Amino acid sequence: MDRLTQIETFVAVAQRGSLSAAARAEGVAPAVIGRRMDALEARLGVKLLQRTTRRLHLTHEGSAFLESCQRLLVEFQNAEASVSAGGVKASGHLRITGPAGFGRRHIAPLVPAFLARHPDVSLSLNLSDRVVDLVNEGYDCAVRVGDLPDSSLVSVRLADNRRLCVASPAYLARAGTPAHPDALARHECLTLSSEASQSRGWAFTVGGEVVHLRPSGRLDCSDGQVLHQWCLDGLGLAWRSTWEVQSDIARGRLVSVLDDFAAPPNGIHAVFPSARHLPLRVRLWIDFLKHHYGDPAYWLRAA
Repeated sequence: MDRLTQIETFVAVAQRGSLSAAARAEGVAPAVIGRRMDALEARLGVKLLQRTTRRLHLTHEGSAFLESCQRLLVEFQNAEASVSAGGVKASGHLRITGPAGFGRRHIAPLVPAFLARHPDVSLSLNLSDRVVDLVNEGYDCAVRVGDLPDSSLVSVRLADNRRLCVASPAYLARAGTPAHPDALARHECLTLSSEASQSRGWAFTVGGEVVHLRPSGRLDCSDGQVLHQWCLDGLGLAWRSTWEVQSDIARGRLVSVLDDFAAPPNGIHAVFPSARHLPLRVRLWIDFLKHHYGDPAYWLRAA
């Protein structure tokens, strides 16, 4: 059995949530999909799906394999397009979205160069900290930072993202430097308000395991840029991404603390509704972001 077909089937089943839904989409019997999945799991020697009478769940190995498979399929389609498209130029309107703070720094500045390369493409950029519904709101692609929820969307990891606990030198001189995450309970912590998207709290590695804390303080805000400024003003500790604070750390305006307890990095992802029949302009946009974000020198220049 063709390995690529098995991988395409696995991705379709994971995205659609059942063997029967994947079978209907392909126009084959559910038994065909089941045989492909059985053959794939037998070849890999791991269980990818837990199937019950009501629904289907990805195993831990299945979740990790799904992201790799989605990335492989996108790159395979890109490789085909680069050959088959030949002299065909990207054209049409591209609708993209991303988080407000990240987008101002790391999406909007790249747009002019992308349009200069592709003069027949027009582009609309939406920057919002809410999670935009790509399908129902008609967007081609989103950039999302952090852990992705389970969904039927396809994602491509563009770069790693790390969160740091930071404070100004003035705050640390006044309040002291925390030596353990538990000490955050005795500090002023600048947190995103409950309606914002940072729902799981601040992540640290303690005793070899990732724990999520919900520190508190007298100030919270739904806007990360405001928290950043409050942190620079010496009002407390904040938990911010490296893309936002690395220049302030380099210049001594902020200090990173609790580095010995840093959680593993999460990701910066391109997310889009479907890898099948992806327009050339969307493929080129994703490749453009991956080229920039995947280059460590880009982040140094941006800082």
